[in-house]
Amino acid sequence: MDCASCAAKIDTALRRIHGVADANVSVSAGTVTVLHDDTVAPEALAKQIAMLGYRITGQVPTDAGTSPSASRNHDCHDHDHDHGSHGHGHDAEGVTGLHSHMHDHGAGEGPWWKSKRGLLTIACGLALVAAYAVGLAVPNVGRWAFLLAMMVGLVPIARRAIVAARLGTPFSIEMLMTIAALGAVIIGATEEAAMVVFLFLVGELLEGVAASRARASIQGLTKLVPKTALLERDGKTEEVSAESLPIGSIILVRPGDRIPADGTILSGESAIDEAPVTGESTPQRKGPEQNVFAGTINGDGVLRIRVDAAAQDNTIARIVRLVEEAQESKAPTERFIDRFSRYYTPAVVVVGGLVAVVPPLLFGAEWGEWIYKGLAVLLIGCPCALVISTPAAIAAGLSAGARRGLLMKGGAVLENIGKVTLAAFDKTGTLTEGRPQVTDVMPFGRAEHEVLSLAASLETGSSHPLARAILAKARESNVPFEPAMDAGAIGGQGVTGSVGGTSLFLGSPKAAAERAPFTMEQAERIAALNEEGKTVSVLLVDNQIAGLIAMRDEPRADAQAGLVALKRAGMDALMVTGDNRRTAEAIGAGLGIDVRAELLPQDKQAIVRELQARGHVVAKIGDGINDAPALAAADIGIAMGGGTDVALETADAAVLHGRVLDIACMVRLSRDTMANIRQNIAIALGLKAVFLVTTIIGVTGLWPAILADTGATVLVTANAMRLLRTREGT
Repeated sequence: MDCASCAAKIDTALRRIHGVADANVSVSAGTVTVLHDDTVAPEALAKQIAMLGYRITGQVPTDAGTSPSASRNHDCHDHDHDHGSHGHGHDAEGVTGLHSHMHDHGAGEGPWWKSKRGLLTIACGLALVAAYAVGLAVPNVGRWAFLLAMMVGLVPIARRAIVAARLGTPFSIEMLMTIAALGAVIIGATEEAAMVVFLFLVGELLEGVAASRARASIQGLTKLVPKTALLERDGKTEEVSAESLPIGSIILVRPGDRIPADGTILSGESAIDEAPVTGESTPQRKGPEQNVFAGTINGDGVLRIRVDAAAQDNTIARIVRLVEEAQESKAPTERFIDRFSRYYTPAVVVVGGLVAVVPPLLFGAEWGEWIYKGLAVLLIGCPCALVISTPAAIAAGLSAGARRGLLMKGGAVLENIGKVTLAAFDKTGTLTEGRPQVTDVMPFGRAEHEVLSLAASLETGSSHPLARAILAKARESNVPFEPAMDAGAIGGQGVTGSVGGTSLFLGSPKAAAERAPFTMEQAERIAALNEEGKTVSVLLVDNQIAGLIAMRDEPRADAQAGLVALKRAGMDALMVTGDNRRTAEAIGAGLGIDVRAELLPQDKQAIVRELQARGHVVAKIGDGINDAPALAAADIGIAMGGGTDVALETADAAVLHGRVLDIACMVRLSRDTMANIRQNIAIALGLKAVFLVTTIIGVTGLWPAILADTGATVLVTANAMRLLRTREGT
């Protein structure tokens, strides 16, 4: 389907079937879900849709027993349906699932000129050229030639108009077009009528191509995932379908291959090109225990990966599903335009009728001239451009965001994010990486690399976060180390072991002080590091203090830039965290952000309420279960990438790839989308106003009038498509 009028006709027609309780039509996904009782046969739904001129493809199987055809298997998306006592859900796609019907003027799959509407437009154009040639050669039959050329395009249009009227939509664009064309023939403007019909078909075709492009922009993400995967099974590797990979299975990904599933690296190290999914231009170096996304490209190393998500739940599938669902949630502006258009079209018919009859009846004007103007007013007043102005921009904005990992659950969310005045950030995993990193290595009487090497030897094989931070720092610094002998942990104190006959201990300052006293200088350094919110581990070699290793959960690489970008956008920022005050204030001071620390989940929620009471429009950004109450309370809740499922479900939007800078990008996208909507409404109404005046005063006629409608429709659609070209950081 190409526009909201398509959806309205299908919605109205299906609701007129006895036994249908509800119908939900998706323009963006090209689907409709129908809730009905047992008296409705799925074939009746298919027939009603087909009567309107839509092609029905595919079929979604529903639960067994819901209908005679529910057990049929078809390749289509699964949807959750209501199978309660009041009826059965059927996705309108085929018989049971009726899920992916397309208007025949959509571009669909393949080139536009092979579509039914494309062929009709070409035939009408050729007939128009032939009529023109006949008119030049035999002027006496020229009018009849143009009449035949007009009928090539008008007959299918009139048929759709009549069916739509029978099924509850009398004021369709096809009906206005039919009335105008036939009226023009009656008053002798046959050549113009033929041209108007051809221009109408061209406009619909262009609208269909643009709508298909918008739809394909998000569906194209699914093509990033490879069809096959190398599965390790019983010590052997075999090629299997990527869609069949179960959670927990082990796959092998060779250099240069796309990763077929979301998972965790078990062995191997490689540069992962995440640009196709995240837009990140620099490949990310990843190794064991790090996560990878389906559709990203493995660079230079062989990877063994444990599959963490089934094909229907991987990152790309979730993006596509969330965007399709989001596009069904209308923005306030879109809902207003929908309500306005219900009264607008009948009003246009009334105005056209008044223009045609009032001047001749009351002022003795010429009937032919004013009927002609009344017909032109009908064409000018067609609501297509106005109706599509908002949903086209919303769909393009949601798709553009999704391709960069910015998911927004509906048009209302996309519209409101741009109104946010204050962003409240969680700390751990949101402003920071969510894992400790070594920040300082301070040796005493030894080389820095030696302290790091000995500490890494003690921590080899440990999965403790602090141990992993030390091991990561040693690898990053290319410091050699070997596993310590007789390594063991002392509960609440640290770890012990030996390397080359030398006894080692790595633990807390308190535990180390019991084994070797600190000098004044050493104690001061530990205190200074603690003041900076860092955790300090002390290394002892043969019960002598050899060095200090300080660690802290550091800010994300783009945290500073992200907060600066928000400030430039006119937004304030605040850190709300359950972490200890000293650590939070140290991080906050480095980022230049106000801090509220040592908060419980209900405290975060209370702060959000407090800020709202002060008049702020609040966005809460977090990634943990303890953020869920505040995310729900905020005007806009945004879950950070890698966050818990609870946070993702509670939030209104999600930044999948964990960049603080993406919050500012989301705000910018919202504001760009709303500016685009305002431009579209101005184009739609402005062109109509101009041509209405010029038609009334006799400057323009029928074919410029159809340009005012189809031209405006194409212009607003093309303007909305500009949002798809939004680039990273813009």
